[in-house]
Amino acid sequence: MIVFRVIFQTLGLAIGQIWAHKVRALLTTLGIIIGVSAVVGTVGTLEGLRATVLEEFEKLGTRRIYIDGELPRELRNRIRWLDVQLTLDEIVAIRERCPSISAITPEYWGSYRVEHEDSVIEGGPTVGIWPVWHDIVGRGILRGRAFNSIDDEQRRPVCLVNEAAIEELNLDSDGVGEVILLNGRRFLVVGVVETVELGLFGGGDSSAEFYVPFETARQLNPWGWINQAWGQLASVEQAEDAKFEIGAVLRRMRQLDPELPDTWEVGVFQQFIDQFKKIAGVMTLGAAAIVGISLVVGGIGIMNIMLVSVSERTREIGLRKAIGARPGVILLQFLVEAITLCLAGGAIGIAIGQGLVLLVSKIPNSPIEDPTVPAWAMILAAGFSASVGIIFGMFPALKAASLNPIDALRHE
Repeated sequence: MIVFRVIFQTLGLAIGQIWAHKVRALLTTLGIIIGVSAVVGTVGTLEGLRATVLEEFEKLGTRRIYIDGELPRELRNRIRWLDVQLTLDEIVAIRERCPSISAITPEYWGSYRVEHEDSVIEGGPTVGIWPVWHDIVGRGILRGRAFNSIDDEQRRPVCLVNEAAIEELNLDSDGVGEVILLNGRRFLVVGVVETVELGLFGGGDSSAEFYVPFETARQLNPWGWINQAWGQLASVEQAEDAKFEIGAVLRRMRQLDPELPDTWEVGVFQQFIDQFKKIAGVMTLGAAAIVGISLVVGGIGIMNIMLVSVSERTREIGLRKAIGARPGVILLQFLVEAITLCLAGGAIGIAIGQGLVLLVSKIPNSPIEDPTVPAWAMILAAGFSASVGIIFGMFPALKAASLNPIDALRHE
C-alpha cells in the first residue's frame, strides 16, 4: 500500500514539474514526438499499402495458376518461339492427367475491327475462351448468359462484351441481344462480362473487351496460336504438386531430354502473395527501425534536460533527504518524471502519426484506401518511448539520488 502511495505521489510531483515548465517540456519532448509520429506514420502507410496490394492480389484469385510457353536462352538457336507455345492437345492432357488442377482454359487472342452502326473500334481485343474461364479468373456475367459447350463445339458466332464495349459501340444499355460486326462477321451479344478494376496493376482505365468461344476464335484466325492458359488449383496447398504434374506432362509430350531446361513457365498467384508478404514485412520493420533512430536523439534531449532539472533542484533534493527521503525515492521521482515526459511525447506522436496516415489516404489517386495503424506499431512506439525515458533518465536520476544532503543544501 505504501509503495502505491509513493508511486502516486511521485507521479503527481512529476506532472506538477512538467506543468510548471510547459514550454521547456514541449521542446524537450519534440524529438520523441517527431520520432514516434514518424514511426507510426511510416508503419501505418506501409501497412495500408500492403493491405491494398494484397486485396488486388485477392481479386486475381489465390488458387489461380498461369501456364505459358517459354523459350530458354540455351535453346534459342535450336528451336523457334512458336515451337514452345502451348497446344490444345497439351492443355487437354493437363486437364485430364493433373489431379492438382481442378479446371483449365486456354486463351486465344486476336485483335479485330469491331463495328456497330456508325461506331467503330479498330483493333478490338478479342479472346477465345472455354466456358470454365469465368470461374477460374473470377469474371462473372452481369447480364445475359455465359458460353456453354455447344457454343464452342458448333463455333457459334456469339460473344460477350464488357461495359466499356457497350459504351464505345453505343449499344443498348443492356447490350444483350445486340448484333455487332467482328472482323466483318456478324456476332450476337449474349452476355455482359464483369470488369475487374485493378487500380494498382493498370486496370483502372478499362477499355472494350470482347470474348468469343475458343473454337470460334480459332476460326476467325486459323494462323494464330494459344497465347496462354489459366488453371485453378484444387487447393492452395497443391501448388508445388501442380507444377510437378504439369512439368511431367509437358516434358513427356514435348519429348524433352532430362538435361534440357523447361520450355514452359508456371506461375502460382498464392506464391506471389506469400513472397510479397515477406518482403512487405521486412520493409515495414526496416523502415520502423530506421525512423526509430530519431527516438534515440529524442532520448538524448530528455537526458540533457533532466540533468539541468537535477542541477536546478539540488537544494530541494538536499531538503528532502535531510527530512528522511531515501535515495530510492529520489531516484524514482526523477525516473518517473523522465518516463512521463517520454510517454506524453509518445502519445502526441501517435496522434500525429495517425493523422499523417489519414492525410496520405486523402491524397488524390492514393493507393491507400482504408488506412489503419496496426496495434503493434502503437504498442511498440509507446514501449520504446517508455524505454527511452528509463534508459536516458536513469543517469540523471542516479545523480540526484547520490547527492550528499549537506552539499546539496549548501548549493547556490
